[in-house]
Amino acid sequence: MLSINNMSFYFGSRPLYDEVSLHIKPKNKIGLIGANGTGKSTLLRIISGEYKPDKGEISKSGDCTIGFLNQDLLSFESDDSILNVAMQAFEEAMAIQKQMDELLHEMELNYKEEQVDKLTKLQERFDALDGYSLQAKAEEILEGLGFSTKQLEQPLRTFSGGWRMRVMLAKMLLSKPSLLMLDEPTNHLDLPSIQWIEEYLNKYEGAVIVVSHDRQFLDNVAKTIVEVTSQDLIVYSGNYSFFVEEKELRKEIQNSAFENQQSQIRQTERFIERFKAKASKSRQVQSRVKSLDKIERIEEVVDETAKVHFKFNFKVHPGRNILYLKNVSKSYGDLHILHNATATIERGDKIALIGANGKGKSTVLRILANAEPIDGERVEGHNVNMSFFAQHQLESLNLEGNLLDELKSLGVDKSETELRGVLGCFLFSNDDVFKKIKVLSGGEKSRVALAKTLISESNFLLLDEPTNHLDMQSVNILTQALEHYEGTYVVISHDRHFIRQVANKIWFIEDMQIKEYPGTYDEFQVWMETRVKPTETFIPPPIKKVSPPTASAAPARNTEVQDLKAIQSKIDKLEVKISQLEQEKTKLENEMATIPVYSNATLLSEKTKALTAVNIELEANQNEWENLMVSVEAMQSKN
Repeated sequence: MLSINNMSFYFGSRPLYDEVSLHIKPKNKIGLIGANGTGKSTLLRIISGEYKPDKGEISKSGDCTIGFLNQDLLSFESDDSILNVAMQAFEEAMAIQKQMDELLHEMELNYKEEQVDKLTKLQERFDALDGYSLQAKAEEILEGLGFSTKQLEQPLRTFSGGWRMRVMLAKMLLSKPSLLMLDEPTNHLDLPSIQWIEEYLNKYEGAVIVVSHDRQFLDNVAKTIVEVTSQDLIVYSGNYSFFVEEKELRKEIQNSAFENQQSQIRQTERFIERFKAKASKSRQVQSRVKSLDKIERIEEVVDETAKVHFKFNFKVHPGRNILYLKNVSKSYGDLHILHNATATIERGDKIALIGANGKGKSTVLRILANAEPIDGERVEGHNVNMSFFAQHQLESLNLEGNLLDELKSLGVDKSETELRGVLGCFLFSNDDVFKKIKVLSGGEKSRVALAKTLISESNFLLLDEPTNHLDMQSVNILTQALEHYEGTYVVISHDRHFIRQVANKIWFIEDMQIKEYPGTYDEFQVWMETRVKPTETFIPPPIKKVSPPTASAAPARNTEVQDLKAIQSKIDKLEVKISQLEQEKTKLENEMATIPVYSNATLLSEKTKALTAVNIELEANQNEWENLMVSVEAMQSKN
């Protein structure tokens, strides 16, 4: 479908790619990985035709169409609704729709016979393009990516960059190119949306190339990993976990071959050195000198896994209780985040706060940081020294200062050598430490801000999406740092592999409450799949006794007995019906608690509607049962 043949690409005099080749077949699912700055996004721009290679060629089949989701789309603005923006993917169908609307309007004003024939042909073509179901498809994808039905009619310009990127992703998916290229799509998705896009891409009929630093996402989507390293493209025929194992095996083989070759080289050099002065050995010496010149040197294996070597120090050690929230309520107008919520953080807790966007995770973190007004109590424990990392705090970095000065500004008791070591852990080496903050990329600024947070000598950390814009090596460093950290923290992240490594408790927001699962993320997932939400068991209210009438009702006794039997029959039928409805309610609630349902916005909406209908019918039957029981009690009292 598309081939890259002996392609080279330069930035100035520096080769980014040197005679690389790659063949993309239909239905390939490729994960493109590599450290920041190696050229992953550049490769996608070369494939899309935005950049031209300096050498080699890129050939594609005539029917190959390319869709490219990149970070530039964050700045796209429009006054159109997000539904209309997404439906721009159906360019021909929308143009026909417009023609049909205009034609129908003309026919209302000035009807002509030839207009009917034209309208019929347009309708036939519109139907062939499946035009009548296109809006439903657009709504399904937008809701799968986290938009509510109500939001679909809101203008695109009213949404933040991350949400605009979701709209662009929806538009890209709807256009169904034969090669879909996605550059860091998970940066702007929450967990349910990530799981939804994983399922979508697995069923996608075209080829996919995705750049991502999310290991779990690559494991679930990619069938081939292409690593960008040393101006080359190295192909691994498996998902990311396979890549990790295979690369380690290749490193062992390469290292063994390197050591064997070095041993041969040393032996040859010793022979040359020993016999170069002997005329009788001159032929052998010259032969070995030539063999050394011709030998193709095997490169030494470079360990690319960065290790954290710095130690965390606390100025003070906190008490057992770090922070306590009691009866906390928080709303933004009609949007209710928390209502009378209670939560406790104890020393040593490593909490991951997870869930869909819009549920209030960042709001909860700001409440914990005492940066958000609330109704209720926020009680901080003894000797708690807190540090808060969020993306907006990158703006507080001194743009005119350098990296080393930025860490020195904390006033921590560390030497320049130690601070250089910390920066080295976050991939800033040698003269990098003297770079001005203003010349750094967004990911590099994140690493500086994280380094500052981690060496701040705080015993309580709040981290809001710390893995965003970090490459895998940087995420690995952060993971190691948090594993070595002896304090307490709450972290928001959508990176499931990262959460698995760093969390011993899981928090999630449900029914305007902060709920806790006291275990790892894997244990939490199993629990969620089998979880039964508590349901209210119907308890009939106490029946009020009705005083018997004073007058005798003997003549009507036979009629009352018949009425009593009829009512009792209705009660029996209602009890059967109530039991069925309660079973149906429990079944729906169990289904809604499973990942396949709550991660699929469309399916979750259907189940929610069904549950609402069941609750309404159940309440009506219970009310009728109660009224009939009151009637029975009254009739029995009379007798």
